[in-house]
Amino acid sequence: MAYLTLFVSAFTAATLLPGSSEVLLLALQQQGYLLFWLWLSASLGNTLGSCVNWYLGKELNRFQHKRWFPFTPEQMTAASHRFQRYGSWSLLLSWLPVVGDPLTLIAGVLRVRFTLFLLLVALGKGLRYAVLLAVGHAVFIG
Repeated sequence: MAYLTLFVSAFTAATLLPGSSEVLLLALQQQGYLLFWLWLSASLGNTLGSCVNWYLGKELNRFQHKRWFPFTPEQMTAASHRFQRYGSWSLLLSWLPVVGDPLTLIAGVLRVRFTLFLLLVALGKGLRYAVLLAVGHAVFIG
């Protein structure tokens, strides 16, 4: 049940909803849960949450000619140029607080190929949780 709770926490944290999974991850680690399953649960949940953002961005794009659409054509062009400037590799930073979630949404709006998106986001998030667990291990077990 703890792994499922961590999965849901990580999933929610990766969407545009507020949330954080780091504290729960480290608390479960300190309680002795298996590192691999903690890493897998958090990485998978967080990556799938980002996939939801990508999908929402992709679907949002079809409403760009509606009056209520939240971005002007100029803002869309500027976001596209910024994203293209740094390229798809910027998705490796999708784990960052504040900018990571909008980055995954913009990737959907700009129709980044899903397989590339998934690979880069999963890699970035998987590495992030691995580093967190390594730091937690050094601090708690040390």
